[in-house]
Order: sequence, then C-alpha cells, then structure tokens
Amino acid sequence: MTDGSTRRTMLTTGTAALAATCMGCGNNKGSSSSSSTETPTPSEAATASESATAGSSASGPASSATGTVLAQTSEIPEGGGMIFKEEKVVVTQPKAGEFKAFSAICTHMGCTVSQVADGTIDCPCHGSKFDITDGAVAHGPATKPLPPKSITVSGNSITLA
Repeated sequence: MTDGSTRRTMLTTGTAALAATCMGCGNNKGSSSSSSTETPTPSEAATASESATAGSSASGPASSATGTVLAQTSEIPEGGGMIFKEEKVVVTQPKAGEFKAFSAICTHMGCTVSQVADGTIDCPCHGSKFDITDGAVAHGPATKPLPPKSITVSGNSITLA
C-alpha cells in the first residue's frame, strides 16, 4: 500500500465512524424531572436575556409559551427542581413556598440541563452547575448565570408568565 491509500483509508473509516456515532444523537422533547438520564442536545437558540427572576408574583415580557401551566407546586421538590424540556425552563423551590424559574439552556455551549440535585442545576455536556436560588454559576466551565424566566404561582399552579 502507498502512503496515499493508507491515509485515504484512515480518513474514510474515521469519517464513517464519526457519522455513525452522531446518528445516535437525538432531540428528546417533553418534560423531565431531576432524575432524567437522557442525553441532552444543544439548543438551537439560547435566550440572551429574560425578564426579572420569577417569584410568586413575578411578571415580565410574554414568551411564546405564555400562560402554559408547567406544574403543581407539590410536584417541585423543596431544595430541588424540575426541568421542562419542551418549554426550555427549569423551576426550582430553594426553600418551602419559594419558586424560581430559569432557562434550561446552559450558557456555556447551549446544551439542555439534565438534572437538579444537591442544590444545583446540572448540565451534563461539560459539567457546569448553577445555583437553584439565583441561577448563578456554581461550577464552570460556564461563566454566565442561567437567565431567569418569569412564572406566576396561583394557588397550587405554576404558570409560565
């Protein structure tokens, strides 16, 4: 074999292996709780900014999913949270009766966060972690916090505002 055919064989084989690996990637839509083990996919568009942090009476500019009921308050664990992949939102309850919402899109490379555990919102792509109380970076490589999302809590219902 010549050097050219060896190099060509390596490139062809490597490209085919890479293509086969990438075909396993998918876009899993729908809601997911903190126990999700699905592999996230990068978001097509991460929001640069959102309205002020969401409290029990937060308000802000409308989004495409305005008015969407996300969950009942009893579904969001105290000290934890729940990820809503379709809406690209994570809702947390840092302490009893206090609900916060943030973008579920990691500010590092645009992956969807996959779990809420031990007081942080975790991105599996590169290990970034964000604080459940304010979305601040708790562990890099991300350098920017998760943007807040606006929610309203009315009775037992949590709604995307």
